[in-house]
Amino acid sequence: MLMSIRENIAQIRERIAAAARRANRNPDDVRLMAVSKTQPADKIREAYEAGQRLFGENRVQEFQSKHAELSASSPTAASAQVCEVFDIDKAEFHLIGHLQSNKSSKAAELFACVQSVDSLHLATKLDAAAEKLDRRLRILLEVNIGGEEAKTGFAPDSEELVQLIGRRKELKHIEIRGLMTVPPFTEDPEGARIYFRDLRQLRNELAARMNFEMPELSMGMSHDFEIAVEEGSTCVRVGTAIFGARDYSK
Repeated sequence: MLMSIRENIAQIRERIAAAARRANRNPDDVRLMAVSKTQPADKIREAYEAGQRLFGENRVQEFQSKHAELSASSPTAASAQVCEVFDIDKAEFHLIGHLQSNKSSKAAELFACVQSVDSLHLATKLDAAAEKLDRRLRILLEVNIGGEEAKTGFAPDSEELVQLIGRRKELKHIEIRGLMTVPPFTEDPEGARIYFRDLRQLRNELAARMNFEMPELSMGMSHDFEIAVEEGSTCVRVGTAIFGARDYSK
């Protein structure tokens, strides 16, 4: 029997809490992101009505249309009696997919955080876009922790990564909050542990070297989020386990 989005979210939160306790961590220190890429606006509303507030999107253009639909819509009167009415201002959307620099202005407008910053050039563009909007944009620096050719992100030993952190005081309209990664896929979730551990160690080394705290580690997805929590993740990005398999044909 298929479980509802509400039931899926509740179950995942229980698994996050159990993983946190195994690692002697406070479960409240781990945020659950519902990855809503390719999902329609009504699925986002359904997750919101189940108490979910943090969502992840992959593409600026796709979310732009959903944002307009979500901003203009509200649940039915019947559902409003038992659920909290959707309020887009109380939902938080992060960009987790690769961002082309020519879309940085729209990304800075639409998202609370860009988790996929993979170059100094992109960070500079986002800083300029945020300045025009008179806001401060949170970012995470994406690290290609497994060194995979098909994936974007800074190499773990990248001098550009160090340079970007070093220029943080010049980039007054972005706030570097930490690191993000997508590890190489392994059938056994345990295989991701070494990559999550490496990202945590890299964050700690950079923080010490640059004398700069980066509290966030965005790592872990539907397949391996419990391992990520055990290794220090502060944000797990879960899509399939919440919404079911995606239809990429749409």
